[in-house]
Amino acid sequence: MIAIINYGLGNLHSVYNAFKYLGVDAIITNNKEEILKADKVVLPGVGAFEDAIKTIHALGFDKVIKECVDLNKPLLGICLGMQLLFETSYEYGVHKGLGILKGEVVPFIKEKINLKIPQMGWNDLIDIKDDSLVSNLKSNYVYFVHSYYVKTTSDIVSAYVSYGEKIAVAIEHKNIYATQFHPEKSGDVGIEILKRFGEL
Repeated sequence: MIAIINYGLGNLHSVYNAFKYLGVDAIITNNKEEILKADKVVLPGVGAFEDAIKTIHALGFDKVIKECVDLNKPLLGICLGMQLLFETSYEYGVHKGLGILKGEVVPFIKEKINLKIPQMGWNDLIDIKDDSLVSNLKSNYVYFVHSYYVKTTSDIVSAYVSYGEKIAVAIEHKNIYATQFHPEKSGDVGIEILKRFGEL
């Protein structure tokens, strides 16, 4: 069973429908006991970092998520869900994240990258780590919508993209997996990534 955490800010039904299409047993839930009983957990996210982290703390999901990590459950963070796993975000101020992974969430700087912000649309994964959730796919073309990205140490990065600069967009560290892109919106490639997560 995969528990998709419902804290009010996420692409919940698209993720759920992708797992349903794969025949993977999944639920959308805000029940802490259901989350802790699940074999795997997905932390989705769309919207502002500050709103998301405040809601997660208010609902007590911060403790639940950290307990799931401590219990060695595979955890998949998607888009904002990936960013929330890190220490600090500089999205409209300075905000503490869950601090499960070391790193910070920073904005694209238009003058530096000379490209549209947000990055919205398809882009190719590059520098993909072998034997990762995103390695050896039929295509490396995935879908993004974001104005902020994670800066972290290279040892936990499983893939990057080039968008004016080289940025980390997939993370693997022990039982933690995360993607800045949306696998649930990335066609067959994204479905394959979710399938692999479901089979962990």
